[in-house]
Amino acid sequence: MTDTPNIEIERNGAVATLWMDRPERHNAFDEHLIDAIDRGLQTLGADDSVRVVVLAGRGRSFSAGADLDWMRRAANYDVARNRDEAEALARMLRRLAELPKPTIARVHGAAIGGGLGLVAACDIAVASDKAVFATSEVKFGLIPATIGPYVLRAIGPRQAARYFLTAELIQPAKAYEIGLVHELVADDALDAAIDTLVQALALGGPNAQAESKRLIRDLDGQTIGDALIADTAARIAGIRATDEARERLDAFLSARRAKDAR
Repeated sequence: MTDTPNIEIERNGAVATLWMDRPERHNAFDEHLIDAIDRGLQTLGADDSVRVVVLAGRGRSFSAGADLDWMRRAANYDVARNRDEAEALARMLRRLAELPKPTIARVHGAAIGGGLGLVAACDIAVASDKAVFATSEVKFGLIPATIGPYVLRAIGPRQAARYFLTAELIQPAKAYEIGLVHELVADDALDAAIDTLVQALALGGPNAQAESKRLIRDLDGQTIGDALIADTAARIAGIRATDEARERLDAFLSARRAKDAR
């Protein structure tokens, strides 16, 4: 376990769990938690021994969004200071979304505002059937701007229009229905469900998984035409020539375990 203020990083073999550790504040964001998550993700992203990152929250909630004291301070900031802090949050969310290894959100309790953004920025989300979600920003005269790209990617603009405008609570069954989360399980089954996903992820090549994440980002919204066909053909041709692909294909054809398999 590696502890820094506001977060804990727990290692279990090739899996690292980044715990948000402000339980008394329901893991609500302030500038310090944002910075700690960003630094933790940067460390884990650069660590080749880490194959999967799980994002989780200590206490009763995953993350209840913005800390009220931080919001009070921000109300007195000028536009430049507010922009700087918003950009810090946006950079952290982007680092999470573009981390070169699979990420899983372990969601229990409240995932509100920025907390919902964290869920949407992860590759896979597993939630308790007692979790609740909301983009609550309009209630405070704000907009879900920094989390918007990831929420739209997860649930699409039509669903986002409803929940961005109403700020209503999204119950767990609805979160599953609209694609915000991939699985709903009982509280006491969260870790088992994540372990099952980790085992599946461990079978993939780490370079192939990183490139698959990049492929999704680059293909999203693109028109299928000659340029896209050429690009995707070049990608598969290039990755076939990598040591990872050669080793894994040889292992498959030889009915043996790949050397880098976990």
